Parts: sequence; structure tokens; C-alpha cells
Amino acid sequence: MKTNDLISLLAEDAPVGMRLGRMLALALVAGGVVSALVLLSTVGVRPNLATAIETARVLFKIGFTLVLAIVACRLVFLVGQPGRSLKARGFQLAVPGLLLAIAVVSELLVLPSQAWTASLIGRNAGFCLFFIPVLSLAPLAGFLIVLRNGAPDNPGLAGASAGLAAGAIAALLYAFHCPDDSPLFLSVWYSIAVLLVTAAGYFVGRRWLRW
Repeated sequence: MKTNDLISLLAEDAPVGMRLGRMLALALVAGGVVSALVLLSTVGVRPNLATAIETARVLFKIGFTLVLAIVACRLVFLVGQPGRSLKARGFQLAVPGLLLAIAVVSELLVLPSQAWTASLIGRNAGFCLFFIPVLSLAPLAGFLIVLRNGAPDNPGLAGASAGLAAGAIAALLYAFHCPDDSPLFLSVWYSIAVLLVTAAGYFVGRRWLRW
């Protein structure tokens, strides 16, 4: 390939990546707003949020889901571009996982063993498994529609990344309503809900994102 041809090709590819990034950012904002409106118009935020947010458990729950959402969304912004390495961003997923593991161990050390089961089960496990996927629908649809306009090397992985990001966004929003604040509850029920959305994204992506 001649040098001039290579420069022209790179010049053509750059705007595509920039447009994809802007479209994903728009999908992120629009999906987040729609999901927030769904939350506010249905169950709303918890009544005691103003005081609860001052506690370490609630701060950790919101902080953890925020970190997970940021890391997962950054992964989605790369996955639609062919030839981009995802290893570095993939390893970043270990950060929220490590934070959650530390919080769970700390909880087990502080709580008496008799209270472990109650903290793990919580009061709204079933609703958590239902409502986080519901809140994830808008951002997941937005991400998948935009990624279809990209060129992901691995459609299944791209779909799973979109599902993980959408699930994390939904978990972050749901955290403002959920009265179950234990890291034990978070590590089980939030994780299962997000993984369900991730799996759904994977299976949809395998078919929808082929090119």
C-alpha cells in the first residue's frame, strides 16, 4: 500500500471512530435519562435517602455501582471499533470486583454470624432481580443500536459489554431506591441482576451485531 493511500485510509477511519463515540455517548445519556424517569415515575427514591446516603454502606453501594458503570461504559466505547485491544479495559473490571470483595469481608468481620443470612437475603431480593433488568432496557437498546453501526470484531463480546454497562447503569439508579444496603446483598442480588443483563446482551449481540 502506498503512503498516500494509507494516510487517506486513516483519515477515513478517524471520523468513523469519533462518530461512534459521540453516538455511544448520546445513547448513554438518553438511556440513563429514560431509566431514571422510569425509576422516579414508579418506585421513586427511598424516603430516607437524605440521611441514609451519609452512612458508609449506602455510600459504598452507590460508589461501587458508579465505578462499575464507568468501567463498563468505557469498555463499550472501545468494543465497537475493530482492531482495538480490550485487555487493559477488561482488567479494569477487577477494580470494582476487588472493592466489593473487601467490603464483603469487612461486613463479615463486623456483623455477628447470626446476622449474615438476614443481610444476605435482605427484604427485596426478588424485586431487585426484576427491576434492575427493567431499568437496563433503555441503555441496552441504545448501546446495541449504536454498536450495530460500528464494526465489533466479536459480536457476542460487544453485546455482553453493552449488557454489562446497561446493567451497571441500572444498578446505580436502583441503588437510590433500594433499602438493602449490605455488601452481602449487593454482592449476590445486584451481581445476579447485572449478569442476567450481560447474558441477554451477549445472546442478542451474537445475532444483532454480526457484520
